[in-house]
Amino acid sequence: MIVILTALDIEYGAVRARMTGVEQRSHRAGTLFDVGTLDDWPGCTVALAVTGMGNITAAALAERAVAEFSPAAILFVGVAGSLREWLQLGDVIVADKVYAYQGGRSVDEGLLSRPRAWELSHRADQIARSLKRDGTWSRSLPAEGQGNTPRVHLGPIAAGDVVLDSTLSDVAELLRKSYNDAVAVEMESAGLALAGHLNENIPAVTIRGISDHAGGEKDGTDREGWQGPASRNAAAFAVALAAALDDGRNGEGRPKEDPAVPPSAGPTMIARDNARVGQQIEVNHGTTNFGGGQW
Repeated sequence: MIVILTALDIEYGAVRARMTGVEQRSHRAGTLFDVGTLDDWPGCTVALAVTGMGNITAAALAERAVAEFSPAAILFVGVAGSLREWLQLGDVIVADKVYAYQGGRSVDEGLLSRPRAWELSHRADQIARSLKRDGTWSRSLPAEGQGNTPRVHLGPIAAGDVVLDSTLSDVAELLRKSYNDAVAVEMESAGLALAGHLNENIPAVTIRGISDHAGGEKDGTDREGWQGPASRNAAAFAVALAAALDDGRNGEGRPKEDPAVPPSAGPTMIARDNARVGQQIEVNHGTTNFGGGQW
C-alpha cells in the first residue's frame, strides 16, 4: 500500500487517471480517500487524497493517512515553480532534500534563517535514480503534447506557505541567499516530510512537475495550460516509483501472507516421558507432586 497526496484537483486527476478498481473510503473525520490499484502495476494498492494547499494541511492529512493505512511510503505529487533557468516546463523534480524555508528570527538586520530540512531516504533515492536512468516510466505518456519527453532531476525543494511568482521579492532573495541549492519551490513538501519523520521515518517522497518559472509569469503559463502536462508527468513518474516502493502491505499494516510459508506459531514445547507441558515435577519423600511452574 502506498499513499499519494496532492494539493490541487488537477494533480489529483492526473494520478486518478492511472488507477483502476477504485472505491472511496471515508475517514471517520471526513477525509475521502480513493483506494484502488495502479493500471500498469495491478499488485500495487494506492490510497489517493487531496489535501488542499499548504504545509499545515499536508502534514495533518499525511499523518491521518499513515494512521489509516500504515503504508510503505507516502508520496506528494503535483506541480512546482522552477528556481533554475535550465529547468524546462514539464520537467520532473524528485526532492532529495526538503527545506522548510520560512523558519527564522527577525532582527534589525533582517531575517536570520533557522530552517528545518529532511533528506530523502536512501532506498527511495536509489529507486528514483534507477527509474530515471531506465526511462521506461515515461512510456505511458502521450507522444503528442507540449514539449518533448520530460527530463527527471533529483534536487532540493523549498517549501513555504506563499506562492512565489517573483525574482525580486523578499522571499526570492531569501531563497537565493540561504537556500541557493534549491531547484524548485512549492507549498506542501515540508508538511509531508515532517509526517514521515514523525512516523518512524517512513519514506516521504515529493515528485513535482515544473509548471512555471516562479518569476512573474505564472499567470501566463497557467493560462497556457502547463499545470496539466506538469501534473501528468509527475504522476507518471510517481506511479512507477510507488510500485517500486510497495512492500505488499494490504492497507492495515500487515504484509500479505505468503501461502508457501506457514504462519509462525511461536516456540513449541514438547513433553517427554511422563511429564506434561507447563508443569514441573517435584519429588518429596517418595511422593511425586506436579507443581504449577513452567519449564
